[in-house]
Amino acid sequence: MSLLITDECINCDVCEPECPNEAIYQGDSIYEIDPNKCTECVGHYDAPQCVEVCPVDCIPLGIEETQEQLMDRYLQLTGQKG
Repeated sequence: MSLLITDECINCDVCEPECPNEAIYQGDSIYEIDPNKCTECVGHYDAPQCVEVCPVDCIPLGIEETQEQLMDRYLQLTGQKG
Protein backbone atom coordinates (compact mmCIF):
# COMPACT_ATOMS: atom_id res chain seq x y z
CA MET A 1 0.00 0.00 0.00
CA SER A 2 1.28 3.43 -0.87
CA LEU A 3 0.79 6.58 1.11
CA LEU A 4 -2.72 7.99 1.11
CA ILE A 5 -4.03 11.54 1.15
CA THR A 6 -7.04 11.85 3.44
CA ASP A 7 -10.07 14.09 3.01
CA GLU A 8 -8.41 16.57 5.37
CA CYS A 9 -6.43 17.76 2.31
CA ILE A 10 -6.83 21.51 1.74
CA ASN A 11 -5.57 21.44 -1.89
CA CYS A 12 -2.64 23.70 -1.06
CA ASP A 13 -0.62 22.35 -4.01
CA VAL A 14 2.66 21.84 -2.10
CA CYS A 15 2.83 18.04 -2.27
CA GLU A 16 2.44 17.45 -6.01
CA PRO A 17 5.70 19.09 -7.17
CA GLU A 18 7.67 17.40 -4.36
CA CYS A 19 6.90 13.85 -5.54
CA PRO A 20 9.90 12.47 -7.45
CA ASN A 21 7.76 9.74 -9.06
CA GLU A 22 4.92 12.04 -10.14
CA ALA A 23 2.55 9.83 -8.15
CA ILE A 24 0.50 12.73 -6.77
CA TYR A 25 -2.24 14.26 -8.90
CA GLN A 26 -5.35 16.41 -8.48
CA GLY A 27 -8.36 14.15 -7.96
CA ASP A 28 -12.03 15.09 -8.10
CA SER A 29 -11.98 16.96 -4.80
CA ILE A 30 -8.53 16.49 -3.23
CA TYR A 31 -5.06 15.42 -4.28
CA GLU A 32 -4.57 11.68 -4.66
CA ILE A 33 -1.62 9.29 -4.83
CA ASP A 34 -1.21 6.64 -7.54
CA PRO A 35 -0.24 3.50 -5.57
CA ASN A 36 1.56 2.09 -8.61
CA LYS A 37 3.98 5.02 -8.63
CA CYS A 38 4.40 5.73 -4.90
CA THR A 39 7.64 4.44 -3.37
CA GLU A 40 7.33 6.60 -0.24
CA CYS A 41 10.41 8.31 -1.74
CA VAL A 42 12.55 5.18 -1.26
CA GLY A 43 15.42 5.46 -3.72
CA HIS A 44 15.17 9.24 -3.79
CA TYR A 45 15.02 10.57 -0.22
CA ASP A 46 15.20 9.33 3.37
CA ALA A 47 11.61 10.40 4.07
CA PRO A 48 8.45 10.90 2.01
CA GLN A 49 8.65 14.46 0.75
CA CYS A 50 4.89 14.95 0.55
CA VAL A 51 4.61 14.15 4.26
CA GLU A 52 7.46 16.55 5.03
CA VAL A 53 5.80 19.53 3.29
CA CYS A 54 2.13 18.89 4.09
CA PRO A 55 0.88 21.73 6.34
CA VAL A 56 -2.16 19.80 7.65
CA ASP A 57 -0.69 16.31 8.13
CA CYS A 58 -3.24 14.64 5.84
CA ILE A 59 -0.81 11.99 4.55
CA PRO A 60 -0.50 9.24 7.16
CA LEU A 61 2.57 7.05 7.08
CA GLY A 62 0.65 3.76 7.61
CA ILE A 63 3.37 1.84 5.79
CA GLU A 64 2.28 -1.67 4.90
CA GLU A 65 5.05 -2.40 2.40
CA THR A 66 8.59 -3.44 3.15
CA GLN A 67 11.58 -1.36 2.16
CA GLU A 68 12.42 -4.11 -0.33
CA GLN A 69 8.99 -3.85 -1.99
CA LEU A 70 9.31 -0.07 -2.24
CA MET A 71 12.85 -0.31 -3.62
CA ASP A 72 11.67 -2.87 -6.19
CA ARG A 73 8.96 -0.44 -7.36
CA TYR A 74 11.55 2.37 -7.52
CA LEU A 75 13.83 0.22 -9.68
CA GLN A 76 10.96 -0.67 -12.00
CA LEU A 77 9.84 2.97 -12.31
CA THR A 78 13.35 4.16 -13.09
CA GLY A 79 13.99 1.41 -15.64
CA GLN A 80 16.70 -0.23 -13.56
CA LYS A 81 14.77 -3.49 -13.35
CA GLY A 82 12.84 -5.26 -16.10
